[in-house]
Amino acid sequence: MGNCCRSPAAVAREDVKSSFSNHDHGKRINNENHNTNKKTPPPVTVLGGAAKDNMEERYLVDRELGRGEFGVTYLCIDRDTRELLACKSISKRKLRTAVDIDDVRREVAIMRHLPKSSSIVTLREACEDDNAVHLVMELCEGGELFDRIVARGHYTERAAAAVAKTIVEVVQLCHKHGVIHRDLKPENFLFANKKENSPLKAIDFGLSIFFKPVA
Repeated sequence: MGNCCRSPAAVAREDVKSSFSNHDHGKRINNENHNTNKKTPPPVTVLGGAAKDNMEERYLVDRELGRGEFGVTYLCIDRDTRELLACKSISKRKLRTAVDIDDVRREVAIMRHLPKSSSIVTLREACEDDNAVHLVMELCEGGELFDRIVARGHYTERAAAAVAKTIVEVVQLCHKHGVIHRDLKPENFLFANKKENSPLKAIDFGLSIFFKPVA
């Protein structure tokens, strides 16, 4: 596995470094030389109480699986059990406002709040280091619903009904527990494996919110 010896924390550090062009990097060094007495602000804490650098100790990161506006998802490996998992690493460099930070906290809180279900991806743990917040989840190896729809060209009524049933079950479960997903689309449903009858699981609660169910 090509880059399995790099940790998600190391990947996040590379992401931070690559964000600077040579021109900007030069200006940054000059500014530092003129402001040597200024203290570097401490890294923001997103998840209160979460163990730092836990990713370095427990997991190895492999190839990239996908990326969104804030996070990059990698294949990762549990060092002890060799279990294959997925790790969504959210660079703190991209969390520019208090709203961005609250969004990540809420995403983690919602995934922890929802009960375990065959129709929703399971969060194994959430932790952070100085550079990123890491969400370790079960690995869904079957790809996106969107890609399978495109590959098949069309669905029979029965097959489409099965997919629709899963989506409705996800909505029902979320609403029952006071959560609105707010980003339901074929790209946010993954198949657990490549089999034709694979379970379909909802992912990406980054836009989700809590609400108070009506009694």
